[in-house]
Amino acid sequence: MNIHEYMEYDAVGLSALLRSGQITADEVETVARQALTLADQRLNALAAPLFDTALRHAADAPFTGVPFLIKDMGPMAEGVPFYLGSRSLGSGVRARSDSDLMRRFRAAGLATLGLTTMPELGIAFTTEPVRTGPTRNPFNLAHGVGGSSGGAAALVAAGAVPAAHASDSAGSIRIPASCCGLIGLMPTRGRVGCEPMFGLSHDFVLTRTVRDAAHLLDALGGPAPGDRFVPPAPARPYASELHAEPVRLRVAVSTEAWPGTPVDAEVAAATDRAALRLEEQGHHVERDRPAVSAEELVEAVVAPQIAFLTGVFRHAPRPPEPALLEAVSRRVFEEGAELGVFDLLTAFETQERLRRTAGTFFTRYDLLLTPTVAQPPLPHGTLCYDDPSYSVAGWVRAQLEYGPFTALYNVTGQPAISLPLGRSAAGLPIGVQAVAAHGREDLLLQIASRLVPPFLQSRHQVTLP
Repeated sequence: MNIHEYMEYDAVGLSALLRSGQITADEVETVARQALTLADQRLNALAAPLFDTALRHAADAPFTGVPFLIKDMGPMAEGVPFYLGSRSLGSGVRARSDSDLMRRFRAAGLATLGLTTMPELGIAFTTEPVRTGPTRNPFNLAHGVGGSSGGAAALVAAGAVPAAHASDSAGSIRIPASCCGLIGLMPTRGRVGCEPMFGLSHDFVLTRTVRDAAHLLDALGGPAPGDRFVPPAPARPYASELHAEPVRLRVAVSTEAWPGTPVDAEVAAATDRAALRLEEQGHHVERDRPAVSAEELVEAVVAPQIAFLTGVFRHAPRPPEPALLEAVSRRVFEEGAELGVFDLLTAFETQERLRRTAGTFFTRYDLLLTPTVAQPPLPHGTLCYDDPSYSVAGWVRAQLEYGPFTALYNVTGQPAISLPLGRSAAGLPIGVQAVAAHGREDLLLQIASRLVPPFLQSRHQVTLP
């Protein structure tokens, strides 16, 4: 197998080849390493050199031997260093044990080869940390990949791996998926194990195909002992939903954020085309959206993010060096020292109000379609995390100007997916977000399988010899 042949396969396809004996896991790993090295030279998407050998994984599992990457988002795999996208951790801090999520990746058979880039502390819709420099978009190297799972998105879009770990606390799976022409499913809160950041953060993967998202959700999903949030179990395997005929759905569509937030005309048009296709398939479509403001979202997410991040570092084996933190990170720790219990209580009350608003909305509709982000992928440097003029709330407001459609569903815990359904006149990807009620990933996968071609040719963006 050469690099170009390897890039033709998604994770399900590679798994089938491996199980049939047509290729060995060692052969796949060799070509994956070549593809990753070549892609990273152009995209700057690896947070550290590739591991010497793939991390140990189950020998007889659905995805045994399929190349995979984990995000540099804290302690994941025993003995593996992490950086949180920051210079301040120097040569990294080694994880003392596997996380629940890493155990799931190993049990699924995924062969983890390295760490992907992310913005410092993961609180940006861009991936341009001072530590590694900007990660470049395979569709146009002058543009960004979104964030915070930006390195994962770049390398999956380039075909260097068929899938990679991503996490999402305000849009960090869906926004990079939109920027890089990928499938970005954020599962229901609790579907894939524990829920960091007071339940705002959801872990899963980025993929190039809908079928990979479905099969990987089957392989990785399920509650862990002691989980606070346990969504209803699916009625059948998610892979079965790819061929299921959806009933007639009540679909709301909106291309409006809130007053003063512009939405690019090409982005809005992609959402409208998706809505028209659903209407042509027999679904009832009308204009509507949850009545939520930007200020409510800022109030709901800022204090919990500050509390979580400062708490993590207070208990870290080595605290960060303040002089080596980027400007907004310094503000996180400064404001964290002044954060009080009533700040958190106010945030939790706002979250409760938003959950009630969205919950009522989804009694009237089965599905909501919106843009994933308000603009096509941004040129590098448009949003600068190392700008000392920002407060934490000011930084979050700036992110919500670019990505106003995603964060609400981290607060509510609902499943949402970004689908690659458009391209700008400049050739940049445009994603459309679909949101369903709590526990209804089945509907998202049914709709996705009808809106997205089975295989996406747009992944061949990096010129490899």
